[in-house]
Amino acid sequence: MTSSRGEGASKRQTFLEFLQGFSASLPLDRRLYSQDIRGSQAHCRMLARQGIISQEDAARILQGLEEILQEIEAGRFPFSLQWEDIHMNVERRLIEKIGEVGGKLHTARSRNDQVALDERLFLADEIREILDLLLSLLETLVEKGEAHIEVLMPGYTHLQRAQPVLFSHHLMAYYEMFRRDRQRLEACLDRVLELPLGAGALAGVDFPVDRAFVARELGFKSVCRNSIDAASDRDFLLEFLACSSILGVHLSRFCEELVIWSSQEFGFVRLGDLFCSGSSIMPQKRNPDLAELIRGKSGGLVGALVSLLVTMKGLPLAYNKDMQEDKRPLFEALDTVKGCLRVFIQMVRTMEVDSDRMERATAEGHLTATDLADYLVEKGRPFRKAHGVVAEVVASCSERGIPLWRMELEELRRFDEAFEEDVYDVLDPRRSVERKVSFGGTATRCVRDALRQAREEISRWRGQGGVISG
Repeated sequence: MTSSRGEGASKRQTFLEFLQGFSASLPLDRRLYSQDIRGSQAHCRMLARQGIISQEDAARILQGLEEILQEIEAGRFPFSLQWEDIHMNVERRLIEKIGEVGGKLHTARSRNDQVALDERLFLADEIREILDLLLSLLETLVEKGEAHIEVLMPGYTHLQRAQPVLFSHHLMAYYEMFRRDRQRLEACLDRVLELPLGAGALAGVDFPVDRAFVARELGFKSVCRNSIDAASDRDFLLEFLACSSILGVHLSRFCEELVIWSSQEFGFVRLGDLFCSGSSIMPQKRNPDLAELIRGKSGGLVGALVSLLVTMKGLPLAYNKDMQEDKRPLFEALDTVKGCLRVFIQMVRTMEVDSDRMERATAEGHLTATDLADYLVEKGRPFRKAHGVVAEVVASCSERGIPLWRMELEELRRFDEAFEEDVYDVLDPRRSVERKVSFGGTATRCVRDALRQAREEISRWRGQGGVISG
């Protein structure tokens, strides 16, 4: 009987230890240590300023927190799952160091508004880093566009050659996409920087706290206006994950093109050796591994967003333990976004462009067919009739295996007598490009204007500390 009881107690203890590990968020949220301490320091200064604790107690608490920060950064902090999360680990260590006065730090706050503060501080720091990376990417695209301003390439729809464009114009399309990503993250950052501290568990606190003071101390732009919402809101995380998902889609689309362009069938670009690998059995292979990895990792960003959406969708107000699971998708998305951007910037910066291969591809595929239709419109033909005539011309060229510009004038006139000698100006791909002078078009002067404007934007953003405005 004694043996049976002992075995049962052992199993119970083992299960209790399992539950402790299962419930603890420390393995993840210890990453918030710096923000947790920074938030506690600001809270402590406010408590002293408001007379809620004495200046002497505040000085001891602040000194203890600074020592704890140094311990963690030196790898000497005694983390323990017994205390469940980063907040309790720091508080217990503070009490060990300075005595019961350390327990005064938690006056007028709850772990509910404390964790919301930590996450907002952490995410704000991370968004600023991503904004800097995006600015570097934008600058890289402009540099690449300026260096290849004369290069023609086929523009595509449905992955079929459509019309001739400047390679720089194609790059600037991605500039616009990543520019919007920065704008979205800037707007997200504004909503991240709303101070939740002072909401307490959900109903507010009984002490005369000065939330605006804490907001100023921590660089927040405003204070959350409703205590229940402040403690239970994770919209700022969802918004960031949505922004990250869209950014990931943009990176994936560009990487898809790099994979295609670097194939032997296209040969438009050559990626640097650092970003490619060979095959284990096929010595001729040069695989665009890093572009493929970024393309693959972007799926994880969408997964992180969906994960947190599903976690939050059924939660009643206010805080629920489910919300502890918000950190895993957040941290994974942050690491993925920053890692992908660092790799992608260098991959684009170092890739070589085969301008001859691009321009040869532009001469094939009847890319000036639309120009030919417009030519007939200028000669007085209705567009639909012109479109039909050119379709017949293209079909004839395809049957004979010749490009449009090789068609003799007499042959063209068999399809429509409006064709004259000046038609060959229309059929030239470069002249086709230069006629696209509408704002945002691919004419060289338009692309130069876009590059110049981008340079001015980047310079202005750097002068503003990387902030987009307007």
